[in-house]
Amino acid sequence: MPTAIFGAVEAGAMYALMALGVYLSFRILDFPDLTVDGSFVTGASVAAVLIVDGVNPFLATAVALLVGFLAGCLTGLLHTKGKINALLSGILMMIALYSINLRIMGKSNVPLLAKDTVMTIITDFWKKLGIDEALNGIGFAPKTWGILIVMLILAFIVKFLIDLFLKTDLGLALRATGDNETMIRSFAANTDFLKVLGLGLSNALVAFSGALIAQYNGFSDVGMGIGMIVIGLASVIIGEAVFGAKNVARATLSVIGGAILYRIIVTLALRVEFLETGDMKLITALIVITALIVPKIWAQQKENQRKKRRQLEARQKEAYATKKRGEDFAAIKTDI
Repeated sequence: MPTAIFGAVEAGAMYALMALGVYLSFRILDFPDLTVDGSFVTGASVAAVLIVDGVNPFLATAVALLVGFLAGCLTGLLHTKGKINALLSGILMMIALYSINLRIMGKSNVPLLAKDTVMTIITDFWKKLGIDEALNGIGFAPKTWGILIVMLILAFIVKFLIDLFLKTDLGLALRATGDNETMIRSFAANTDFLKVLGLGLSNALVAFSGALIAQYNGFSDVGMGIGMIVIGLASVIIGEAVFGAKNVARATLSVIGGAILYRIIVTLALRVEFLETGDMKLITALIVITALIVPKIWAQQKENQRKKRRQLEARQKEAYATKKRGEDFAAIKTDI
């Protein structure tokens, strides 16, 4: 069980990068971008093919990030310049990327067995440091802490970079575009450029996550991106429900927490005897539904409690005022 939890946290840290990308498009830009299902695989396929061809894994991952950025920009151009509905532009790009990903890989699956990847390099480097031997003394540790720690650090570095970017003039304009496009356009801001940039950055993070997941799993598959947008939304929604999202820094932190928590929930759910691997999509749907409904029920209960408290206070004040008037009237009669 502890090993499974460690694995869930490792994967959650990598999926957190994808969830941060979804956060940029859905929460910051208010754009329902379904390109995610395609760009995730694009990142995985580009990185896998380059690694198989002997390219440095870190360079291959960087190229995958860049290709994801271009995919997001194309979605933005379809919407802004092609005047295509936001939802439809994402769907069209997602469909197009399926064929593009097959072209990139040349087949439906590219294995990375016996190939140097970012994960193998991190693992080998970590072993040389000798830290694993010291930490493994606690009895329930994973085989190596390297991937877990490095991926968590990477997720938080990306989180802080996003926080800093969204505080710049360009980042504030991006946030304003999602909040009130008409208003920001009245200040002569180029909202088309901002949308294209935002979607590019979003899908760059998604492709980056896809590249890391492919190297973590040891293969790239054309179907590995199916339902990825739902997983990203689940991470965002769970994070906001559990950790809150009062400001950008808190929101991005909650997204990372939500991604890790989601993977842990799925891992624990799959260990239940009557559930199978094929039930994963159902589990995801139930998690999202729960994360959406429970906070609303909780908020409604709090509101009802506040109403009851205000009504009780109002009745107490009225009773006190009535009693006070009675005492005053009695005092007047006594004086008479």
